Amino acid sequence: LVARINCRTLFATHYHELTELSAKLKGVKNLNVAVREWADEVIFLHKIVEGGTDRSYGVHVARLAGIPRAVIDRAQPLRIRDPHIGEEDLMVLDVQPNVHDYIMGHLPGAIYLNEGLLRSAQDRLPAMYVQPEALQPVLSRAGIDPNRPVVVYSSAGQFSKCTAGFGDGLEQTMMAYSLIRFGHNNVYILDGGLEKWKSEGRELTKVFPSWKPSNFEVQVHKEYFIEYEEFKRRKDQEDVILFDARPFEVYKEGGLWIKNGHIPGANSLPWRTLMTKDNARLMKSDEELQELVGKFDITPNKTLIISCGTGREATNEFLFFKFYLGHERVRIYEGSFTEWSSHPENQTVIGDKPR
Repeated sequence: LVARINCRTLFATHYHELTELSAKLKGVKNLNVAVREWADEVIFLHKIVEGGTDRSYGVHVARLAGIPRAVIDRAQPLRIRDPHIGEEDLMVLDVQPNVHDYIMGHLPGAIYLNEGLLRSAQDRLPAMYVQPEALQPVLSRAGIDPNRPVVVYSSAGQFSKCTAGFGDGLEQTMMAYSLIRFGHNNVYILDGGLEKWKSEGRELTKVFPSWKPSNFEVQVHKEYFIEYEEFKRRKDQEDVILFDARPFEVYKEGGLWIKNGHIPGANSLPWRTLMTKDNARLMKSDEELQELVGKFDITPNKTLIISCGTGREATNEFLFFKFYLGHERVRIYEGSFTEWSSHPENQTVIGDKPR
């Protein structure tokens, strides 16, 4: 068709069909208008970039074109609340804190994977990410394909809720971050987790699904995290905002570590403040979130570095800033306060101020 009509540009909102043409037709390439997002709000920038977008913006284009509201409402894309609607090839990953939680009930088709497989001791530190070659067979055996959409969910853990630290709500952000860190291209989180799913009367099962192993080729995205030496150099620069995602009392006075307090310059932003009071897996409203982050001078040119205790709490805020708010420059200090405090020469600050 392109050759026959001598077409130089194709513009339409049939996203998947159009983007696939670049692989099928010689001389065809994808271009898209750069965007910035805040929840359901999309701003189209005056900038054309190469490649396809990560999703279709057909509904938003329809708004700009003046399509009647009633038509747009009918076409609104489904949120990830029912992982079996509108996405036939969607994989569901259960990361509840204990395998017995999964056995007691899970979403139909969900495969179990425990976050404990992601980290081990390394260089005096108790919880650092395993090497890529160690994780590759784990992800492959679970049938995870880096290009197949996957939705991750967790729960407070009926079986293990009496154990401190289990079911705190971070299982799903930890797994989601880890998947994209090691090269997955399409990861979702079930907002509200299993608690919200059950409160809406949705289906659970005790049947274990069947699946085929994959060949997950791990590709580490080093731009998502910052290591110790670079962190020391950059943390106090003017274009950097450092956050501490631990509970405020721990930030202020200390807790489990050999040193008390927090890293000098770190701003307290407890990860739990982003979530609702009754459900640690359910995000607060956009208005509440705007009020929280509006206290900080976050501008597009600034790099946000997220720290916490061991790099786990920080995953919640990394995903929030990077993918929910669309801030480009976000990194996790994976060693976090555990690594920082292990160096005798490093200072810490006790109190409620960054310095």
